[in-house]
This record gives sequence, structure tokens and C-alpha cells, in this order.
Amino acid sequence: IERGVLTERPMFTRIEEHGVRWPDGSFTRADAIIWATGFRPELRHLAPLRLREKTGGLAVGAGASWHDPRIFLAGYGPQASTIGANRAGRIIARQIMAQL
Repeated sequence: IERGVLTERPMFTRIEEHGVRWPDGSFTRADAIIWATGFRPELRHLAPLRLREKTGGLAVGAGASWHDPRIFLAGYGPQASTIGANRAGRIIARQIMAQL
């Protein structure tokens, strides 16, 4: 952010087919959304995707959801440590770039 590489914006109000809609009504095309939640996973917004197992957890392999391989969860499950999440983030970034 300090170098001007990233631009901080408010939370978008809607995800649409080809991007996101902002509070001011403007639209930005997006091929991928990387949702960084911090130290505690906040996954309620993913409920409509039905990614949870009957036991309540999320099945993840190589950082991706077993139910939808377009959904990556860095630092979730076996990667749930600062070191694991950091490593997983780099791996997942490469996987996302390969899909785009």
C-alpha cells in the first residue's frame, strides 16, 4: 500500500458474474477474489456454496476445497499455523495463477 502497488478500498457490496460492485455503484472486473480473513477463519459468507461436510468442517486438499476446486483456503486445517499459512499462501498463489 505504501509503495502504491495495492489500493485499499471499502468492502464490495455484491459479487456479480464478471466482477464486484462497490458501495458507490461502480464495477470492477475480477477473475479471482482472494479473501484474506486474518487469524480466525470467517467462512459464513461461503455458506451458499455448501462446502461444509456433514460434521461441519471443510475438506481441503492441497489448499483447495474438495467440493469446489476453485475455492482455496490457505491456513485452514493442517496449514493452520503462521508458518503453514505462509507456505500455503505461496503454493495457492501459484495454483490460482495457473488457473487464470
